[in-house]
Amino acid sequence: MNASPASEIEDGPAISPLRPGVDPASIAVAGQWSLIWRKFARNKVALAAGVIILLFYLVGIFAEFLAPGLPDQARPQYTYAPAQRLAFFVAGPDGGRRFQPHVKGYSIEVDPVALRRHFVVDESKIIPIGFFVRGPAYRLWGLIPMERHLVGPLNPRDPVFLLGSDRLGRDLLSRLIYATRVSMSIGLIGVASSLIIGIVLGSLSGFYGGWVDLVIQRIIEVISAMPTIPLWLGLAAAIPLTWSPLQVYFIVTLIVSLLAWTGLAREVRGRFYALKGDDFVTAARLDGSTERRVIFRHILPSLTSHILAVVTLAIPTMIVAETALSFLGIGLKPPVVSWGVLLQDAQNIRTVATAPWLLAWPAGAVVLAVLSFNFLGDGLRDAADPYEH
Repeated sequence: MNASPASEIEDGPAISPLRPGVDPASIAVAGQWSLIWRKFARNKVALAAGVIILLFYLVGIFAEFLAPGLPDQARPQYTYAPAQRLAFFVAGPDGGRRFQPHVKGYSIEVDPVALRRHFVVDESKIIPIGFFVRGPAYRLWGLIPMERHLVGPLNPRDPVFLLGSDRLGRDLLSRLIYATRVSMSIGLIGVASSLIIGIVLGSLSGFYGGWVDLVIQRIIEVISAMPTIPLWLGLAAAIPLTWSPLQVYFIVTLIVSLLAWTGLAREVRGRFYALKGDDFVTAARLDGSTERRVIFRHILPSLTSHILAVVTLAIPTMIVAETALSFLGIGLKPPVVSWGVLLQDAQNIRTVATAPWLLAWPAGAVVLAVLSFNFLGDGLRDAADPYEH
């Protein structure tokens, strides 16, 4: 006699909700971070975004070596020179082709209507490009004197502008690489500052409640209600003009971070409210744990993955804030180079019409970095709860 459908379901093999090829036993004994990584690794978009962000930071760390020249090296005779296309093969003497990275030189033409000169790429001029070539001297990380650059012209006097030049004839590629260090690091430093403030005040507010929660929440509401742009203008006006660019850099970072901790504080407060009555917290208190130990050894570690996701989403906000401040002229100023400072050169329509690359490349770097952080943050936020399938 055939078994009923109900008996087939009861006696048949258990259906695992896991992906094929995944051992349920390995999942049962896996730790929290292992589960998070398993789920995060399945998100290919987040993985690609993480690789892009890593490349951005590698560019920032080795900016001096990767840049073909110095960011403030001006060559006025090449003002608004267009980008040169990098080619890798030239015609050999025997009629064949040989490997030789190169770019084409420039020739000057005069517009008969506007009577303005402009540069055009001259196909007859070949400027050889080399790797690990000697160039302008610099100090790697401000410590190690070096002259080698990853890529550059074999003759340092030859004009090479792979992304074009600006109004002073400065190489945009070199300036963009140096700007990556400043703009990407200001996000990390700003988030680190707001992370400390947000976690401490959010933990105290959610754990103790009462008048402590009331005071902290009113402070958050006052800060959130302040108009951002006028506040930035007032704080920027208070920065003495005699301060060095490095001091201004840290002050701008501090200003941005002091206005960005409120969201994280409320996130942490809400999680503390949800967790402080759980069984593991009650067990820790019955075991004699102090309030400090309950907060920092039991509740906060359980929020690590969630806080990591929130921080990843907060970094692009810091980058955009610094870019906006510098673009408006109330943030970083030359000789410091950031993405916002580079965008200052594209503030008028004539400049954009003459040299559109001054807008395209810095804006593209900002968009790519912000999108990568957002995709990475979404992936981490989804992976922060690895038990959901």
